[in-house]
Amino acid sequence: MVRGDRVDSVEYARRVNAAADLVGAGAPVAAAARTLASRYGVSVRQARRYLEQAMAAGHLEVPESSVVFTVKLPESLAGQIRARAHESDRAISAVVAQALAEFLERGAPEGRPGR
Repeated sequence: MVRGDRVDSVEYARRVNAAADLVGAGAPVAAAARTLASRYGVSVRQARRYLEQAMAAGHLEVPESSVVFTVKLPESLAGQIRARAHESDRAISAVVAQALAEFLERGAPEGRPGR
């Protein structure tokens, strides 16, 4: 596949899981590769990569799809978020998603009901 044609992490996990299902059902690797290549419109070589991943790691967790969620933040806070993302070599979205998930896990403060 051409580099620009890479699938996202959700589709990759689905393809590896399909490969794991074929291997788990006892399909020979060559036949499984041809099946995957036909099903997903990829080369047999790429299909073998999915099979190799499936044989090495088994089923993968399919990540949840992401959506665009725009918010307005104070400029200084946005700067701190960008800096934290840069320092940790992570995407801004990953830093914000982790922070929001941790915030929501803590729940509503005592004396303040949730909405």
